[in-house]
Amino acid sequence: MIAMRLAAGQNVVAASLAIEFNVSEDAIRRDLRLLAAEGRCRRVYGGALPIPGSSLPFSMRLTQDLNEKHRLARAAARTIEAGELVFLDSASTNVALVDYLPTDRQVAVATNSIDVAFAVKTRAAHPLILVGGLVDHAIGCSVDAAAVSFLENTIIDRSFVGGCSISADYGIRVHHFGEAQFKKTLIKNSRTSIMMATSGKFHDHAPYRIGDAGDLDYVVIDETLDSSECDALERAGYRIIRVD
Repeated sequence: MIAMRLAAGQNVVAASLAIEFNVSEDAIRRDLRLLAAEGRCRRVYGGALPIPGSSLPFSMRLTQDLNEKHRLARAAARTIEAGELVFLDSASTNVALVDYLPTDRQVAVATNSIDVAFAVKTRAAHPLILVGGLVDHAIGCSVDAAAVSFLENTIIDRSFVGGCSISADYGIRVHHFGEAQFKKTLIKNSRTSIMMATSGKFHDHAPYRIGDAGDLDYVVIDETLDSSECDALERAGYRIIRVD
């Protein structure tokens, strides 16, 4: 019940929960510590706060907004050209994109994401390069020095870059500092870089900036996004691919 309330965006107070469920506050605090360890809430004095959607553990984000992610992925995959080395960054929408990788032309796929690599292995027949290093389970990928070194010594034809938040004023941002540095290097070493932005990314907030309109080549957005958000991005210089 506590997990369901947090997932719905509600704050929880240990003392109130103890009364409601007729258990001790210590029992509630133990539950909150467990939920926090799983990345499902943030502990604060007296209770816990929900985690914003984009900063949930990667495994939990895989099942969110699936229809929108597949619409974006289908449109983004159409940009891939024959013979390209395509980098699929750690992003739940990139897992969806694997289903739409072109089968009528040869492309190679590189990724630092365990989930993306598994999807390519099981659902596609493309050459696969798994970029190694220490895996950060919170973000489902490797972003350490070994992973960055691969990027610095490789020219990526087309990268699909994941982001937690996007706005015309503050650019594209993520929740983890190391992840931000990796993504900056990925964009720098890519001939073309693309972000698929679900509607929720326009309302979430994250602290670490990875780029803006001058760094990214295209942003793919869904037709359901409010036109004012799209207009603001275009005024800021972003080139938009809108799903129709």
